Amino acid sequence: MVEKHIQRKLTTILAADVEGFSRLMSADEETTLKTLKTDREIIDGLIARHDGRIFGTAGDSVMAEFGSAVEAVRCAMSIQEELRVRNAELVEDLRMMFRIGINVGDVMVEGDNLFGDGVNVAARLEGVAEAGGICISRSAFDQVKNKLSIGFEDIGPQEVKNIPEPVPAFRVVPGPVSVAATKTPSDVRQWRIPALAAAVAILIVVGGGLLAWNLYQQSKVKSALAAFEMEAAFPLPDKPSIAVLAFDNLSGDPEREFFADGLSENIITRLASITGMFVIARNSSFKYKGKQIDVRQVGKELGVRYVLEGSVLRVEGRIRVNAQLIDAITGNHLWAEKYDRELNDLFDVLDEITLKVVTQLEVKLMMGDHARVIAHGTDSVAALENQLLARKAFLKFDRENNLRSRELSRKSSELDPKFAWAIAQEGWSHAVEVLFGWSKDRADSLQQAESLARRALATDPESQFAYSLLRLIHVQRGQLDEAIVAGRRAMELSPNDAYPIGLMSHLLVWAGQPEEGVVLINKALRLEPYPSPSMLHFAGDAYYFSGRYDEAIPWYRKHLEHQRRGAQAQMSWQFLIAGHVELGQIEEARAEVGRLLEMHPDFSIAGAVQLVRAHPFKDHSFLDHHIEMLRKAGLPEGGDG
Repeated sequence: MVEKHIQRKLTTILAADVEGFSRLMSADEETTLKTLKTDREIIDGLIARHDGRIFGTAGDSVMAEFGSAVEAVRCAMSIQEELRVRNAELVEDLRMMFRIGINVGDVMVEGDNLFGDGVNVAARLEGVAEAGGICISRSAFDQVKNKLSIGFEDIGPQEVKNIPEPVPAFRVVPGPVSVAATKTPSDVRQWRIPALAAAVAILIVVGGGLLAWNLYQQSKVKSALAAFEMEAAFPLPDKPSIAVLAFDNLSGDPEREFFADGLSENIITRLASITGMFVIARNSSFKYKGKQIDVRQVGKELGVRYVLEGSVLRVEGRIRVNAQLIDAITGNHLWAEKYDRELNDLFDVLDEITLKVVTQLEVKLMMGDHARVIAHGTDSVAALENQLLARKAFLKFDRENNLRSRELSRKSSELDPKFAWAIAQEGWSHAVEVLFGWSKDRADSLQQAESLARRALATDPESQFAYSLLRLIHVQRGQLDEAIVAGRRAMELSPNDAYPIGLMSHLLVWAGQPEEGVVLINKALRLEPYPSPSMLHFAGDAYYFSGRYDEAIPWYRKHLEHQRRGAQAQMSWQFLIAGHVELGQIEEARAEVGRLLEMHPDFSIAGAVQLVRAHPFKDHSFLDHHIEMLRKAGLPEGGDG
């Protein structure tokens, strides 16, 4: 098989984000998001006006490409001027100050996305820029210095994260074209060279070979980091990032697979509860299960610096666990340990592995983190093992296995009456009965689910699983505000768990707050690089209801590549069709109508309306406009709906 050639090009990248966005969100989420939406409309319009193309957005950040460095700088100046005028109309606490970085560099092209140091340098220079300011690289400066009536201040080489060499940078200032009287990089090198030579000579005399060796090793790591980020699918997070792979089952018995998987998931859950970490979701890290893998390639594909892998063998009341923490950039083992213990020592082993990872990665534990890291949920190995079987049955999502999951969870809570996970899992079995239409008495099933959720929380007030259950119960009762409260609490308790974040995004779309939904779904998708079909649908909805139809359409398409039947697929299809109509792409919309009717011959506008009304949107007033979009696309009317 011929390896696909990587396309590259030289281009200009503009990176922008809000200074102090987290602080603004903490103070007033709703007002901050409204301000961000208005500012983004200004920024997006100016980028288009200057012939730029937005290729990346995440939360408060924007990444855009320009064919001309001059147009990129002109655009940046216009953005800051427009926002300065807008901020003058706002009280000080509501003002939003953007920082902008610009770089001309070589990038890798993959579809509509751009990757590599050309992008990364722009993003890092944005962090160097002052609030309301613009910072550009030397490569950009060389392109614009004689072409614009503005000034530049040489701020010298900047040491920026994950870029091996300092980046010469210039600050854009008002006034005629000039370079402020600061030392240029060549001036700096001229006076540094003699001093450096003298220092090296002294080090050699006094046995400074060790320092030279350390510098050499650091240089190797920097080079490896640069090469890694050039090929990585995502930029590395700004905090310790890790993927926990499925531990190998060494028992030789496929029926014991659930035990090895369960231990891996247990470690993921513990690490995901830590605020200062970035932990890839189980669905994505388990994609490599049973495959021969190169840890460095895993790191690149998932966009993480570290990988934890291991194996489990359970024999006659004993467990043997091997665990290795590996730096995905260098391939070096940072830590490895073998545990040969009594089965009853299982929880101590999990504690040791988790805390060792935290220590090796120098993660600072915040208030409450330590308790969650070492939380067992139960001290009964039998109860845990039973519960792992219950989860395995539950995830098959069929009626028979759902009942089996309920029985196993009930047995686990009998073995340990304080096992909150088992109690909540039993509640989930009742809630999904309603979700999938298996319940004979909907109200009774939801009441039993809520009773078990409350019981689980009485046992463990920080059970994310119980709060997630409450969120589902409230949604099924049409209690959207209560569902959002429970969902936010679930997110707080497990800030690195992609699924609660993705679900909260969808709740906010239903509640009429799609802008925050976009922020959250982007976070969830970064934690889960191989997203579930539902997550793809959530992304489409977040962008669609934010009015960003061109960004919604690709997510709906991806969802339909994985799932073309069922209510969720029908929802994606009808909003994909409407999105094309909104963009004036009538032929594309009609083609999608044909594909939809081929898969669902009886689908109609009446069916679309009925399906939308079955979802707990706080305000269904958009339906009249939505119906008009579907009519323009040629979807049949159907019955009275």
